[in-house]
Amino acid sequence: MQSAGTLLGQLQRGLGRAARRAAQVRGAGELVYECVRRDPRWDRQVESRSLYYARLMVDLEVSCDPLVDHLFDADDLIDGDEWRTSLTIDVLADLIRLSRREAAAPLRRYAIEGENWYEALNALTDLGEPSLTEGLAEVVVARCEDDDLHWLVNDPDNPVIQDWAAHHPRIAEAVRRRTGGRSHHREPDQSTRSDSELLELARHSDDEAVAAILELGRRRHPALLDLAEELLPSHGRRGSAVCHAIRDLGALAVPRARVWAARPLGCENLGISILSRFGTQQDVPTLLNDLNRSVDKEDWRAAAGAIEGLGRLRAGEAVPLLKTTWTESPYAYLRSRLLTALIRTAPHTAESYTTEGLWDCEDDVRQIAAQSSPLTDDTRLRLQRLRADTAEDPTVWTAAGTRLAATY
Repeated sequence: MQSAGTLLGQLQRGLGRAARRAAQVRGAGELVYECVRRDPRWDRQVESRSLYYARLMVDLEVSCDPLVDHLFDADDLIDGDEWRTSLTIDVLADLIRLSRREAAAPLRRYAIEGENWYEALNALTDLGEPSLTEGLAEVVVARCEDDDLHWLVNDPDNPVIQDWAAHHPRIAEAVRRRTGGRSHHREPDQSTRSDSELLELARHSDDEAVAAILELGRRRHPALLDLAEELLPSHGRRGSAVCHAIRDLGALAVPRARVWAARPLGCENLGISILSRFGTQQDVPTLLNDLNRSVDKEDWRAAAGAIEGLGRLRAGEAVPLLKTTWTESPYAYLRSRLLTALIRTAPHTAESYTTEGLWDCEDDVRQIAAQSSPLTDDTRLRLQRLRADTAEDPTVWTAAGTRLAATY
């Protein structure tokens, strides 16, 4: 990833400042293509970029042809990495939402011919327009295994799914199974057992152990703190369960969490998580040190807890590091937490970040920014666009509409 001081580096990170700057820079369209073809997301499972890049392509009035060329590159049939085309597929789908209808034909063609055909099919289905998916039901029936089909029809009210189900019995059966529901895994009921029985069961490696741990959490039993030190270094389902259960202890867990955060014995991440949620001002140095350590190691996922805690505690000494992390981190998913922390710790400083956030790639950031940014002619115009944009996440255009309505 390029430096955050360059336009390409800012576009890769999905920063609002890049979206605002791009129109003034010659060749910015080529940089957008570069980002889409070489997916820059640090965590592709949770980070958003497609609407951000699609909007830039609309604003810069550039063609989608280079993205089509990328889809149908010769590598497509020999490269089994679905991420090679994933972002491109999503950007083309968002271009359709933004009324760039020329993106539909290549996306349809790729759903029929491409290696990552299922994702393209899913993207077209999500658009909810039967005219765009005409004739593709045959592809669904021929190529989808039962599990693929189950997830494809996850929204039975989608007009595309309804149209397909009306003409293809296999799809109709998948919808019936979906709407009828499936049996969900239930943890064994441990509510009648004594505390000592639960503690004994918690040391077994089965479903009963997980259920016992969760029941101890419901009872807010302090023995969970000792259990965490025993189980967390080994991870597994019981480790996840004990983390969840200890959070139910709330402030009762803080003294032990301070010990964990100071000693790398396998419980330090849980310790930071507890201090972030329930710690006091005395824990600010620990949280600040943890954030510094995460930033230095570029362990961006681990930085989330400390950021939330520093914001909750309104730790003014953290502001410089929060600002640096906003600019430098390639993990866009952090920015909603960073923006919330900045608003709480330094409201005046946060104004420039809430303004920038109206153009951010993450919808959570745009939502917070719509609620909080200072109202100027520039931000008012942006809020009007967000409110009117049918491709926007509903939480964002609702926030933008509410903010605008409050000013009249």
